[in-house]
Amino acid sequence: MKNKKNNKLNRINQLLELPRDISENEPKITIIGFDQMLIENYKGILEYEEFYIKISTNIGTININGFNLSLDQVTEDDISIKGIIENIDIERIEYEE
Repeated sequence: MKNKKNNKLNRINQLLELPRDISENEPKITIIGFDQMLIENYKGILEYEEFYIKISTNIGTININGFNLSLDQVTEDDISIKGIIENIDIERIEYEE
């Protein structure tokens, strides 16, 4: 039943030509240089330290490592991170069908 609902939503989204990040609530990650990052469509902040930030999304977890990391702007839909970004790791959630 869930697959039928997803198929209908996918067909509607294709007809309306909606981008996937909007229609499926998937995260969109924008990296500007090595010192700024924007994550759209996130669920929550799991951990926050000056050297490590862990963000939850609908498809998995985003881990950001670096120095002097700070949450520059936080809204309900997106989060801006500033600091010296050294490493970004994405842990994907595996779904069972």
